Amino acid sequence: MTGSFEMLNRRRMLRLGGTGFLSGLTLPLLMQLQAEAATTVAPKAKTCIFFMLEGGPSHIDMWDLKPDAPSEIRGPFQPISTVVPGTQISQLLPLTAGIVDKFTILRSHSHKDNAHQTGRHWVLTGYPPNFADGQAKGVPFNELYPSIGSIISRELGANGAVPPYVEIPNPLGPGGPGFYGAKYGPFTIDNDPVQADFKVRDLDVPAGISQERFARRQKMLAEAERLGQSSTATGKADMLRSYYEKAVDLVTSPEARRAFDLQAEDAKVRERYGWSSIGQCALMARRLAEAGCRFIGIEHGSWDTHFDNFTSHEKTLVPPTDRALFALLNDLDERGMLDETLVVMMGEMGRTPRINKDAGRDHWSQCQTVILAGGGIKRGAVVGASDETASYPVTQPYGIHDLLRTIFHLMGVDCDKVYHTPVGRPVPIVNGGHRIDEVLV
Repeated sequence: MTGSFEMLNRRRMLRLGGTGFLSGLTLPLLMQLQAEAATTVAPKAKTCIFFMLEGGPSHIDMWDLKPDAPSEIRGPFQPISTVVPGTQISQLLPLTAGIVDKFTILRSHSHKDNAHQTGRHWVLTGYPPNFADGQAKGVPFNELYPSIGSIISRELGANGAVPPYVEIPNPLGPGGPGFYGAKYGPFTIDNDPVQADFKVRDLDVPAGISQERFARRQKMLAEAERLGQSSTATGKADMLRSYYEKAVDLVTSPEARRAFDLQAEDAKVRERYGWSSIGQCALMARRLAEAGCRFIGIEHGSWDTHFDNFTSHEKTLVPPTDRALFALLNDLDERGMLDETLVVMMGEMGRTPRINKDAGRDHWSQCQTVILAGGGIKRGAVVGASDETASYPVTQPYGIHDLLRTIFHLMGVDCDKVYHTPVGRPVPIVNGGHRIDEVLV
């Protein structure tokens, strides 16, 4: 019964408790209330593709230029006009300038964690980390908070043969399934699709083993596990079993193998996305979205530009990102998928407006830009504004909780649902914040 109570909508629970009705709650009525809570949020998006630009992209050099600021702030890049009259972005994004009418630019996102791992934990989970920056690997999963992908995986479940939560080419950062357990963890491809020998692990039956023999092995293993089940089974054993079951599902699914087979794409399509890590990851994300994946996290690093910020952004970082975003949004739109696929692009922070002595920009979380597209997001909008140096929002600042509430709202997830940690502490999916209605259709 405890698990059932955890699944109740918090506001509904409080209303029942306030009327004294909770003490007489029967199991059938409890199940009815759960069903009602599960259907109160109408989803706009079936899939979320989340680009994490790890290290922190420079908002003032990409999306929120300040050409009238002093030279030690504005940098060398100039704003260019876009397909939306009155909206300008950086000269570094010429392709994206032609599709600004497909997404919203949120220029007033702000939070207060200026570190990388702890900042990513905040962004991905909505909760402060219980570790110092750089020490996340030493914290057991069951002591961490679940990330956005694990929450969506748990709330929405599988929608086809592919896993509901996939990360490519590496983990997004601290968080993962947290205290939810391995069942809701990501399938991490852990290989870069731009590599010539790219191959997704766990998609083939071992060499020399027929499908029939493989099936017999699974049947025998299931029977052995049934006979050996014990109430004293360890959490580690359960975790390993979850990982094994995920691998078996992939091995035995032709649909999953097709979804991950990037070689099946026409060479011209792959060229359109660009022969870069972020470009080919974006193409893989589109294939996974078509196959029913709920959340695809794309990790793209090296944005921590303390040194030579401008050369890095101009030569190596922004051009492939520009092409990848341009190709993905066009591709989704042409296939009729954009309105049901939510695309988010952000880092854990922005960069300092003032240029440092090494021609770099340092950590700056107080103001950053987030790109939002598809799945119920306005097209061609600019929401929020920063001051004359892109240091702080001058309009309503939106924080991590606001952004998470907006994403979950569009995905049909009830943000007020409460789960309990292994020690019984209640944890709502999002603890505070308000939906950002300005970005919504």
